[in-house]
Amino acid sequence: MAHIAWLGKKSPFCGNVTYGLSTTHALRTRGHGISFIHFDTPATSLGRLTSSEAEAPEQGDNPEVALPYLVKGQVYTIPSLGAQRELRESLERLKPDLVHASLTLSPLDFLLPDLCQQLGLPLVATFHPPFDASLRNLTAGTQQLTYQLYAPSLARYDRVIVFSEIQAEVLQRLGVPPERLAVIPNGVDTTLWRPGHPSSDSPELAELRRRFAGQRVFLYMGRVATEKNVEALLKAWKLVRPAGCMLVIVGDGPARSALQQSIGDEHGVIWWGYEPSLERRVAFQQLAEVFVLPSLVEGLSLALLEAMAAGSACVATDAGADGEALDGGAGIVISTQGVTTQLRTLLPVLRDQPVLTAELGRRARARALERYTITANIDALEALYGQMLGQRKALAA
Repeated sequence: MAHIAWLGKKSPFCGNVTYGLSTTHALRTRGHGISFIHFDTPATSLGRLTSSEAEAPEQGDNPEVALPYLVKGQVYTIPSLGAQRELRESLERLKPDLVHASLTLSPLDFLLPDLCQQLGLPLVATFHPPFDASLRNLTAGTQQLTYQLYAPSLARYDRVIVFSEIQAEVLQRLGVPPERLAVIPNGVDTTLWRPGHPSSDSPELAELRRRFAGQRVFLYMGRVATEKNVEALLKAWKLVRPAGCMLVIVGDGPARSALQQSIGDEHGVIWWGYEPSLERRVAFQQLAEVFVLPSLVEGLSLALLEAMAAGSACVATDAGADGEALDGGAGIVISTQGVTTQLRTLLPVLRDQPVLTAELGRRARARALERYTITANIDALEALYGQMLGQRKALAA
C-alpha cells in the first residue's frame, strides 16, 4: 500500500472539498496511508499539526498538516509567505511515496512541479475548474483564461486527472501532452446516495417528509454564484409558479443575498442555505423529485452525480461534462444559452408528468451505477498510482 501526501481543501465547503474528503476516505479504507495537507489556521485548529509537529508515518498515524494562508475562499486561496517552506518541510519529514494535489487554485499549484522534482516525488494533480468547451458565454470565456493560465504548469505534472474526454481535449488544445492526462470521472458512494423509501427513512429524511408534506420538491444544491446561473432557474420558477411544488435552494455563495431578495416563500421558494450535515444533504436528494443544475460552466458536478444516484429526475445544462453524464436518456440536457426559456417550458411538463419524473429518476440511478461509482473511481486511481510508482522503481533500478 502507498503513503500519499494529499494536498487539498477541507473548507469552505465546495466540490473540491467533497472530492478530497470522499477520495481520501475511500483510499484509507483500502489500506493506503494519507497525510492530508491543507490550508488552515493552526492556532484555531485543534488536533491539526503543523509540519514542525508532524511525525513520520512509520512513527504513528499519518498526520494532518496545516499550511498558513492570507485568504481562503470557495474558489481561490492566497497562501501566507511561509506556506511554501511549510510544505517543503512537511514533504521532507513525511517522505510519502507520491504527492496528489487536488488543485486549490493557489500560487502553490505552480510551484509544486519543481518542488516535487527536487524531492524526487511523483506528482499527480486533479484539475477541477469548470468549463464550457463551446465558449458560449462570458463566464465560459473567463474560465477559459484559467485553463490557459494553468496549462503550461499542468504540462509539467507527472499526471493530471480530469473528469471527461471533453475536458482532456480542452487541455490538449492548450498544450498539455495527452500522455500526461488521465480521464477518471468523479464517483459517488451509491450505497449512501440511494433512493429513499418510507419503510427505511433516515431520521433526517422522515423530518423533511413531514416538513414538506403534500408538496413535490424541486431541488438546487450547490454554490449560489454567478457561474451556477441560479438566477435563470429562479426567473423560470417565478414565471411558471408550479402549483403544489416547492423549489428548495440548498447552498450559499456571493449571489445568494441579492437573489433571495427577489424571490421567496410567496413564490414557493425555500432558501435553506448551507447545510453542514451530510445526512441531511443525502435526505434532501432522496426527497427531491427533480434536481435542476442550470450552470453556465461546470466540470463534472458531484451534486448532479449524487442526485442521479439518489434517483432524482435530473435537468442540467450541457456545460462541462454534465451533459455527457445525462446523455442517452439518463436525464434532460439543456443548453447554457436561454436557460430561463427552456426551463419555463420544462417545469410545467415535469410538474404534470410524475410518471416521467419517476422514469427519469430510475434511469439516472442506473447511469450512476454504470459509470459513476466511487468504487470504479478508486480502482482507476489505484491503477494510476501503481503505474507511476512502478515507473519510479524502474528508474531507480
